Amino acid sequence: MPAGPFGGFIVPKPQLAYRVLSKTLGATMWFWMMYRIKEDGAVAFGLRHPWDHHDDHGSHDNHGDHGHKENGGH
Repeated sequence: MPAGPFGGFIVPKPQLAYRVLSKTLGATMWFWMMYRIKEDGAVAFGLRHPWDHHDDHGSHDNHGDHGHKENGGH
């Protein structure tokens, strides 16, 4: 059996472009995962239901009012 950690096989070094691309894609993956956990983490972990929106968008007291004047004007 040949000497060395890989039985004589020499592992090639990756080119600089591949190293930069792999770090960029890896960082993008982690940033995306952290962003999604920040936005939807409570729903994903079962701490909140997706249909519970009571404090997400403020007060919705004027459901029927779409900006029209009281006298029927447009």
